[in-house]
Amino acid sequence: MKKTFLYVLISTFMFSSMEIALKSVGNAFSPIQLNLIRFFVGGLVLLPIVLKNKNTVNNSKWKSLGIFALTGFLCVVFSMTLYQLAIVYDQAATVAVLFSCNPVFAILFAFIILREKINRLGLISLVISIIGLLIIVNPANLTNPLGLTLALGSALTFGLYSIVSRWGSFVSGYGGLALTCYTFLAGSIELFVLILITHIPFVANFMNSVSWLKSFANTPVLQNVNLHYFWMLLFICVCVTGGGFAFYFLAMDRAGVSIASLVFFIKPGLAPILAMMLIGEKISLNTWIGIIVILIGSVITFIGSQLEQKESDLKE
Repeated sequence: MKKTFLYVLISTFMFSSMEIALKSVGNAFSPIQLNLIRFFVGGLVLLPIVLKNKNTVNNSKWKSLGIFALTGFLCVVFSMTLYQLAIVYDQAATVAVLFSCNPVFAILFAFIILREKINRLGLISLVISIIGLLIIVNPANLTNPLGLTLALGSALTFGLYSIVSRWGSFVSGYGGLALTCYTFLAGSIELFVLILITHIPFVANFMNSVSWLKSFANTPVLQNVNLHYFWMLLFICVCVTGGGFAFYFLAMDRAGVSIASLVFFIKPGLAPILAMMLIGEKISLNTWIGIIVILIGSVITFIGSQLEQKESDLKE
């Protein structure tokens, strides 16, 4: 059990420092470029673990590739691009807290798509988390609508990815770690193709003519990938992206989803503290109140998942 909580602790620290690390190198790399680098390298970090624990999967390779392409697009190309842009336009702490609410959207998508019932504690947690989100967003006094919209869009689409990933795991027969690894690699390939398209002259000219697309024209791939940024890139790609997910799934394999999910319940409280300590961000009062409310919702979610697990064990 000590080893399990060590895995949870490492994964929690890695995920909680993610926004801070990305914010600290944001001026050196294009958001799309950094997204490509970290998920491609992160996928390569996970690959040896996946191949070592490879199980025989009786399924069509084309069907599996289709699933990886879909989850890769939702996760890497769509959700994480919005996430990366949110970090550019908003505080790291705010993005961390809002993104940590992706399980709220996952519950909603599970209800809508998979027709899963929401129990009483789940519904209470959902309502409390939404209240926390509204306190942070503060619709009556929006100071940064673009950053908040990007962060919420990232959390929403990641919640959708979580549900599609569960479906993909069931259909393909691949476990969570393997599916995540191949999702990262497939999404990186898709993102790389999109980056190449921005280098086509007539596409680049068009993007340069549109103000909000201008920054995406001729998106670089290897610009500033050098020894000066080596250690920070190593931390972002290997530790945060690859290592964070690896330890998360190791904890899940040893103790189940409810214990592993502690990572995302602790992150809303830990990430803002790290942002204040490491990069000197100032957290507003309404954000602190929203964080506390969301943490209460997270505790209720954890209690609910623990009770469900016990009921499931008793039935077996």
